[in-house]
Amino acid sequence: MTSTSSTAPHAEIIRLRGTVQGAGVRPTVARIARSLGLCGWVKNDAEGVEVALVGPLADRDLFVDQLQKNFPPLAQLHSIERRPAPDLPQFSSFVIAPSRAGKAATNVAVDSAPCAACLSEMSDPNARRLDYPFINCTHCGPRFSIIEAIPYDRRNTTMGAFALCSDCRAEYENETDRRYHAEPIACPKCGPHLFWLDPNSENAPHDVYAGYPEHSLELSDATKINLAAEQIRNGKIVAVKGVGGVHLCCDATSETAVRELRRRKRRPWKPFALLVRDLPMVEHYCQVSEPERLALLTPAAPIVLLCQKEVSETDRSIAKGVAPGARTLGCFLPPSPLHHALMGRLNHPIVCTSGNITDEPQVVNARELSERLRGVADFYLDHNRPIAQRIDDSVGCLSAGDFRLFRRARGYAPAPLPIPPGFEKTPPLTAMGAQWKNTVCLWDPHRAILSQHMGDLDNLVTYQEWQKTRELLAQLYDHNPALIAVDSHPDYVATRVGMDLARERGLPIIEVQHHHAHIAACLAEHRLPINSPHVLGVALDGLGAGEGGEFWGCEFLWANYQNFQRLASLEPIALVGGDKSTREPWRSLLAHLIRAFDPHGLQQVISNPPFCDLFGSKPISAIIKAVQQNIFPNASSCGRLFDAVAAAVGIFAEHTDDEGQAAMALEQAILPEDAERASKEGGYPFQVVHGASVPFVLRPAPLFAALKSDLEAHVSISLLAARFHVGLSNALIQMVLELARVRRKENPFSTVALSGGVWQNRTLLELVVKELGRVGFTVLVPALLPANDGGISLGQAAVAAARFLQQ
Repeated sequence: MTSTSSTAPHAEIIRLRGTVQGAGVRPTVARIARSLGLCGWVKNDAEGVEVALVGPLADRDLFVDQLQKNFPPLAQLHSIERRPAPDLPQFSSFVIAPSRAGKAATNVAVDSAPCAACLSEMSDPNARRLDYPFINCTHCGPRFSIIEAIPYDRRNTTMGAFALCSDCRAEYENETDRRYHAEPIACPKCGPHLFWLDPNSENAPHDVYAGYPEHSLELSDATKINLAAEQIRNGKIVAVKGVGGVHLCCDATSETAVRELRRRKRRPWKPFALLVRDLPMVEHYCQVSEPERLALLTPAAPIVLLCQKEVSETDRSIAKGVAPGARTLGCFLPPSPLHHALMGRLNHPIVCTSGNITDEPQVVNARELSERLRGVADFYLDHNRPIAQRIDDSVGCLSAGDFRLFRRARGYAPAPLPIPPGFEKTPPLTAMGAQWKNTVCLWDPHRAILSQHMGDLDNLVTYQEWQKTRELLAQLYDHNPALIAVDSHPDYVATRVGMDLARERGLPIIEVQHHHAHIAACLAEHRLPINSPHVLGVALDGLGAGEGGEFWGCEFLWANYQNFQRLASLEPIALVGGDKSTREPWRSLLAHLIRAFDPHGLQQVISNPPFCDLFGSKPISAIIKAVQQNIFPNASSCGRLFDAVAAAVGIFAEHTDDEGQAAMALEQAILPEDAERASKEGGYPFQVVHGASVPFVLRPAPLFAALKSDLEAHVSISLLAARFHVGLSNALIQMVLELARVRRKENPFSTVALSGGVWQNRTLLELVVKELGRVGFTVLVPALLPANDGGISLGQAAVAAARFLQQ
């Protein structure tokens, strides 16, 4: 940069805030400035991007206009701040200046699937990056997964160890090149490479991290990809290192390969994701609507749940073991150049699931491959670009008109969410999240940053990874909280750690009730101002700590950010066997039958078909006595209601591998024709009554009497499931209308917020949203964040911030 000693009267400093690093913002700024004949500089710093601009005001205004219209696709511009700078030196050119460190106030770009230009170059036989599995540019490639510090410069990423060759350096410095200041730039001469290993071969090192055999280094990357594709075709399981972790891959059309992967991974039931070469291949196996097509094609490349098609007998069908009993398949397009290259060598989808043993974090490096996946994968396709941030694949579904995330991770995290109006004076705070599907939220006066999906903290390895990731995020964003927010459940790991952290640092701590946090997260995502009127929140989930030692899970809350009032709930039942009730659905069924029938009627129900076979070998008398003596805690859980109905119709009655398994299978059992029939004929009845500890109670007792009659009449499982879903949706709507009626004169509400994991049930959500909208309510549902516990941390942060401001 050159300057003179005189000052520039026509000069200003422009501050760009948002996700403005690692997304091609500086090259774009430089190109526009030079095209307008402006001088000055642009640089990254801890706050974002700073621009010094010298030239006539009209040209500077035109610069701002063109920048907003041509902002890079991976970047998000939250604000432009302009201030005069009359003391700025005169410059003779416009340059990209060295970055400046400081307190981090900028955002990190998310990882992006390869762009069309890179894919075209990758297949060009005359290009030097032909088949190169690490190709990228300013518009695509790794970002969050490789960053180690802010500002986002090559030296602060895991690409810092790879010195640029002269060809890459020329591209990096050429302002007309799409790799102009692309920090992860690489080529076969100077960048990362693949490693191929048979861990069972004689020359394989005992510790993979110690080094790969020489023959692996001598093979070209293309040859190693060929070997991986060949072994997948041969029915083998190949570990493939991707963007944020390792995937386990096998032939999705081979029942044998899929069955063996389930055995080794210890994942007996949960559906596997399918990696599919391109959109036409997805459309061959699944029905794809226009919104679903757009979701598949986004740079985030999420897993999208799609309805399966029937394929002809001459085609290779997807193995039934990929998604047992499901009518949907989770499909995603290649999220990296390596996955593109691999799928280009295969003519059918492959299973592509997280590289881990079930419930553990995804493997990310060679040492973990050796220690945790030896005996699981037959071959390793590894590479030497380190992963700084472990991040799983994102998952979502089109439901009630919007694409809604179930798991927010690669391609979405840690993109910031703007905080709602009125929260600008809150101090920085950390919300620790829930016990399951945990995320952590870093909240400051301008933004909320949610971590990637972390998993369930009752797993020791996941807990250790959670601790490390939480600390890394705090360092990355230079986040020093003045306040800690936790779930009110005292036994949650995240709650205990949050309390310890507050005690060690002498910080105040705010406990937030679980279902209030669900509703607050929905309000914050939709940016309702802090002083907005109360809404009716309907929180449906498996279980959460309520008040007075109760457990809640189907709650109607009159709520804002600061507080809530419980207006209604599902009638509570005994959690028969305590924690066992979450994995043995017959226990929830028995608890509901005890509530629904008098002692004589109960004996008749459990001693005769259709329930005598299920309960015949169980200690029913002892359980009934224990329930009568209030030995077990009670819970108003919607999740346990789903379990009870699933057990009644014969779906996973004895045991499930995961909470929610029976509920998901119950929804998947519904055939379209039975859904239509149930909607016309009506669903199972519920009863709205006055309660003792809560004004209104939703009683499912009539449901079980009607369900028993249908079972005795041998009604199909599909129609039984459809009638339950329609009946529950009608009951929820009836309760909302009743609460609106009794509160229409005092404390009325016109907005209904739906949150909690049960609302990921597409059938239930669409029935309720459609009818509530028809009768005039504004309905809010999470989309950018999961409705499940993955969004809880945002709600905790919003409640804590609102209460702080209320003091």
